[in-house]
Amino acid sequence: MYLTTEKRREFFEKYGKNAEDSGSPEGQIAMFTFRIAHLTEHLKQNKKDYNTQRSLIRLVGKRRKLLDYLTKKDINRYRAIVKELGLRK
Repeated sequence: MYLTTEKRREFFEKYGKNAEDSGSPEGQIAMFTFRIAHLTEHLKQNKKDYNTQRSLIRLVGKRRKLLDYLTKKDINRYRAIVKELGLRK
């Protein structure tokens, strides 16, 4: 599997408060971004894989909702995570 437990722990350690804090929006956004990049590469090779395409659209929506939540909660944290991950609206 492309997303192992160690990889998830790295995301939450780097972007969240600590490695055990799997609920932080920053860590979840980083993990979703990694998964979105992986699925995008998969779809470039497999254009007719509609189930993966649907999953990708759902992940993008989840990440958008978390980014909107973070914007309302703390704009500085939002700006930091967008800059660090290289996202743009």
